[in-house]
Amino acid sequence: MECYLDNAATTKALPEVCELVTKVMYEDYGNPSSLHRKGMEGENYVKEAAARIAKTLKCEPKNIIFTSGGTESNNMALIGTAFANQRAGKHIITTCFEHASVHEPLIYLENLGFDVTYLPVDGRGHLVPETLKEALREDTILVSVMMVNNEVGSILDIKTLCDVVKGYNKDIIFHVDAIQAYGKIKVVPKKLGIDLMSASGHKIHGPKGTGFLYRGDKVKMHAYMHGGGQQGGMRSGTENVPGIAGLGLAAEYMDKSLTERQEHLYQLKSYFLERIHEVEGAVVNAVADFSEIRKTAPHVVSVSFAGVRSEVLLHALEEKEIYVSSGSACSSHHPGISGTLVAIGVPKELLDSTLRFSFSANTTREQIDMAIEALKELVPVLARYTRK
Repeated sequence: MECYLDNAATTKALPEVCELVTKVMYEDYGNPSSLHRKGMEGENYVKEAAARIAKTLKCEPKNIIFTSGGTESNNMALIGTAFANQRAGKHIITTCFEHASVHEPLIYLENLGFDVTYLPVDGRGHLVPETLKEALREDTILVSVMMVNNEVGSILDIKTLCDVVKGYNKDIIFHVDAIQAYGKIKVVPKKLGIDLMSASGHKIHGPKGTGFLYRGDKVKMHAYMHGGGQQGGMRSGTENVPGIAGLGLAAEYMDKSLTERQEHLYQLKSYFLERIHEVEGAVVNAVADFSEIRKTAPHVVSVSFAGVRSEVLLHALEEKEIYVSSGSACSSHHPGISGTLVAIGVPKELLDSTLRFSFSANTTREQIDMAIEALKELVPVLARYTRK
């Protein structure tokens, strides 16, 4: 039996999504910019997907910009907003444990003369509102904060943080990386005060290479790509109609099944945390006890295994057809010590001994049992080997 516990990296596409993507690629393949009937078919798929996503966010379809995924959405939000608002100031605020698709664009902006403040988080992966308040300045134009941390599953209090920002200056743009939150937690941007929000298709059982950026009505942002003027001129280029159609369908499914899936995932997470303590030297990160489980994302657990290198354990599990992650999949080509684990205060000796387990609606208790039994077998052996 295959045991896939790396759903924070990517999810298996829904069968209905695969069918729709194939249909659009093979039958309704018109360019949505073409004026004939085949082109209108393509355009209708794009409009329908925007309407489906907008319904999940309680916004208008015009607020949705389709992208190639979460990385592009984050880059578009940060760079486009910084350039459009730099006359008002060049100060940007973020946290020290953001995903690389936020961190790297901000380094790029720093090299262009923008001033970026990186705020610390506590041991549970939360940004203290007072810390954010103290960092705000007259020249602050943008605040970017993730909703769910991709490595440890902590949920940030976006509403409170946004209230702090808007209470200081309503014109500061508040961007949220919701790539690990959308589809697992109900998100209504206007209710929370979010101006820009990034999401990704392949995290919600949709196609890879798809995503969107929610853009509030009054957000000033420069176009990120130039050319044919598609999507209101904000993102030129022929739309990925099959992918967009699949993304819209996946978003609709995830929203309709949210309550049921959330409960399933929290039950799996609780069961996993009950059993993980059977493994020698296992330490769960960012969760103090069972009372805090539902204060974290339902699908992500970070565990350190004393005395065992994460990469070695990952491949040992792989041999048993158990698939997990040693951190963010997007950063696996540039391995190093996790900034997230450092930020939340994981002891130095455990930084290179941590795995991420992440679940989906497809995950079963039997798969968790399979993973736990394998860990109980492998960890003591690998720990003894490492000590030698």
